Amino acid sequence: MATYRIGIGSFNLKDGAIGIGTESTGLGNLKVEGTIKTTDLDVTGVSTFTRYSGFEAEQNTIIRDQTLSGEYSTTGDIVVDTGATLTVGLGSTACIGAVECLSIKNHFSVPVGDTAGRNKSSGYAEGTVRYNKDLGTVEFYNGNEWRQFRYQSDTGNRGRGLNGGGATNSANQSNEIEYIQIQTLGNSISFGELNVLARYNAAVASSIRGLFAGGIPNTDTIDYVTIASEGNAIDFGNLSTNAPAPAGLSSQTRGLFAGGYSPVRNTIDYVEISTLGNAADFGDLFTGKYYGSGCASPVRGVFAGITANNTSEGRLQYVTIASKGNSIEWGTPFYKRTAASFASNSVRGILAGGVNAEHPWFSVITNSIEYITIASTGSAEYFGDLGHYRSNSFNGSSTSTRAVFCGGSGNTTDSPNSTLMDTCEYVEIASSGNAQDFGNLSQPRRSFGQCSDSHGGLGGY
Repeated sequence: MATYRIGIGSFNLKDGAIGIGTESTGLGNLKVEGTIKTTDLDVTGVSTFTRYSGFEAEQNTIIRDQTLSGEYSTTGDIVVDTGATLTVGLGSTACIGAVECLSIKNHFSVPVGDTAGRNKSSGYAEGTVRYNKDLGTVEFYNGNEWRQFRYQSDTGNRGRGLNGGGATNSANQSNEIEYIQIQTLGNSISFGELNVLARYNAAVASSIRGLFAGGIPNTDTIDYVTIASEGNAIDFGNLSTNAPAPAGLSSQTRGLFAGGYSPVRNTIDYVEISTLGNAADFGDLFTGKYYGSGCASPVRGVFAGITANNTSEGRLQYVTIASKGNSIEWGTPFYKRTAASFASNSVRGILAGGVNAEHPWFSVITNSIEYITIASTGSAEYFGDLGHYRSNSFNGSSTSTRAVFCGGSGNTTDSPNSTLMDTCEYVEIASSGNAQDFGNLSQPRRSFGQCSDSHGGLGGY
């Protein structure tokens, strides 16, 4: 057997054969003994390269610009070089069987489509992955339904809902913050205190921070807390103006506060949740609102509430959170309502309770629950009923599976003679049905901000 030395190291030719892609019988295998390294092994076309024991390739260019027009079989790794393309033509099979490992440098793109596009094809295999541009997240098919990947893993205290501020009787404001663990049942636990005494305030959250803003007495203060820990709030900044009774919603990065009264406001402010500072102008509501509430997917935020002329027209408004601009009119809820609770996962928004504005002077509280599909702009659909007639609860707390509604003004009938409540109820968002008992607040309370570290605006399934 001849031995050939090239540079440092050696390799052997066995039976006179060496090479890749040779055509003669008995050839085509590279026999390597010991350790040989290469920084540039370039194989044209579509080839199979198997790493043999003792051989380490530091840089393999196996597929360069290549178009497949026929059928190719491969085992082992397929490596696509930077800047190169692999095009699979119609009627072509890139691989017979399964590719054990597909290594792509720098960038990999999955199929992109909207929510409606899920139904354009049938027979999805379990594990199919696509990017949903309506939801702004990657989703997968589990064999039964489409689910979204979480923004991040639920660790530590994820699934925590905060209730802050509010009123403990007809006049007194509170600065108390309490929390619940949404995935379990139980009573609320003391968290800390806000810097201001306020009712009719709004709350938004990322997976890390919760922000409370506005309220009565008229204030422009924004406070924040770290949701995973307990403690008193810290000053964040200020809204553009005093804002009693605004509505709030958020994504992972941005929080929006909209509307308010005294005078009635149609402005939308926004903040970047991970930083400190004053709110900036986002746009305007198409009509001023107060006693409002909001919910969100990672892409879209939806506001509900009473309008500037002291009537509830039953219209919702939505914005695209990542951009700035004025709100756009939505469909119509089942009931015209105000002072209702709004919560969501990344797909559905749940609108619960409130005052039925179809009755004169907003004199009747409702226990109706409706839902919307956030990616669409269709009318709300009936979901079920709360166990209590409940209003002035505003935003609920939610995870990807459950929404919880706490406190407020209400009773067990639709009478206008309401009392403060300490009860909490929950629903499973993906299904329909009546609410179930969750637990109790430390005391009866209404008109407070509610948020969570796992709501629909953060993504997840």
